[in-house]
Amino acid sequence: MAEREHVRVAVVGSGFGGLGAAVRLRREGITDFVVLERAGSVGGTWRDNSYPGCACDVPSHLYSFSFAPNPDWPRTFSGQPHIRAYLEHVADTFGLRPHIRLDHEVRMMRWDAEELHWEIETSGGSLTADVVVSATGPLSDPKMPEIPGLADFPGKVFHSARWDHDYDLRGKRVAMVGTGASAIQIVPAIAPDVERLTLFQRTPPWVLPRTDRAITGVEKWLHRQLPFTRAARRGLLWGIRELQVSAFTKRPNQLGFIETLAKSNMARAIKDPQLRAKLTPDYRIGCKRILLSSEYYPALARPNVDLVASGLKEIRGSVLVAADGTETEVDAIVFGTGFHVTDMPIADRVVGAEGRTLAEEWKDGMQSLRGATAAGFPNWMTIIGPNTGLGNSSMILMIESQLNYMADYLRQLGVLGGRVALAARPSAVHTWNRKVQDRMKRTVWNTGGCTSWYLDAAGRNTTVWPGTTGEFRRETRTVDLAEYEIVRVGKRVPAQAAASAKTAAKSPARTAKTTGEASA
Repeated sequence: MAEREHVRVAVVGSGFGGLGAAVRLRREGITDFVVLERAGSVGGTWRDNSYPGCACDVPSHLYSFSFAPNPDWPRTFSGQPHIRAYLEHVADTFGLRPHIRLDHEVRMMRWDAEELHWEIETSGGSLTADVVVSATGPLSDPKMPEIPGLADFPGKVFHSARWDHDYDLRGKRVAMVGTGASAIQIVPAIAPDVERLTLFQRTPPWVLPRTDRAITGVEKWLHRQLPFTRAARRGLLWGIRELQVSAFTKRPNQLGFIETLAKSNMARAIKDPQLRAKLTPDYRIGCKRILLSSEYYPALARPNVDLVASGLKEIRGSVLVAADGTETEVDAIVFGTGFHVTDMPIADRVVGAEGRTLAEEWKDGMQSLRGATAAGFPNWMTIIGPNTGLGNSSMILMIESQLNYMADYLRQLGVLGGRVALAARPSAVHTWNRKVQDRMKRTVWNTGGCTSWYLDAAGRNTTVWPGTTGEFRRETRTVDLAEYEIVRVGKRVPAQAAASAKTAAKSPARTAKTTGEASA
């Protein structure tokens, strides 16, 4: 029987988190790794979400890796094709292709306590790894609501993240279910072509104008020839958002002025007072993610667009029935109903040291140490883990902070030497999460009067970071071995030894950069 392949690190997912992890591994001199990707190409959520109008609501020059700047972004807010092309470019530039295993969906990961490694089963075969870095992301598995009668609907049905490009919506009667970030981009994109568009809205979003424009040739030239101009632009975009954080996390009442701007944005396009009333939220702005669009409200004012200010209750044949009794006959239904964020499906596929899945450990709510490691799961890390999300800035900043933590984690294992694992102490996980949840109590996400996807089934905010990106970077710069147990074959090393090992690892020798990095 052939021996299974073994690697130092297995990265799961090839979106921003997975590709970023792969680049960082190479920068640390680690080349014994694989990137396991369930699809046939890289890109993560920017591969899966290809719906009409799909674009980012974070400025392009902030929504990119600091180590792989792109001076040629075409617009201030980039569309999905350009972001996906950027990720393909990162994979090529940093020489990641040989490490990437496409069509390798992870079916199960089990910790082997005797061998101190992970056994990984994928759709393309099995392997083992000393360390697993899970970068599947929270926006990877679409959530479809359970609507009575949906199975018997005779028309076309699909989720925004699984857009059927072979189905032509032109001339059709279409229902859009949901009013989140995807829906407000889809509605303006398809409204001119469909016969009739009916939007089912449970809760209206706060929408601010999206000041998108083409980036001029002069700007691109400056960013290519004078890199400091590109860095200054990124720094300004970052700094403005850092200054906004206190309003979200400490003083939500300061957001009233932003609500006024949002209402003015609506009033410019929506002249019907009854429609404006339906579109006006009754919760504090920022409680749900603030959406950006200059086309959404004008699209709702079109004569062929109807708003049903009530959730979809049931489906009778081709007729959709809202909770308020409104009936609408349609040919197709597009669900913009979000993702499994607080109940990530990958958690069912990770079995830890005690034989329990991560989903079982997190049944009362996701929690981790510094957004990266979970008690009972040695040598397992996650990128964009619990309480690492943002309400106003670029997730790439948080990803890079977690990559710093990952790099130091691997350095500590190298210094310890031999067959060794780090296991997050339950007490450390508890202390970290208690601190995060205590800070969360004052935030707009907990006090703003809404129900959002930031909250889990118990109403606990397990997704958002209640601070600045700079603060998170400081908290994840290095691994504190006092927060971990050192696990060797047959024994656990006490904390005193962990502290001395950390002292020895404080000044790790840096390895030479890869050839790919120099060209980025």
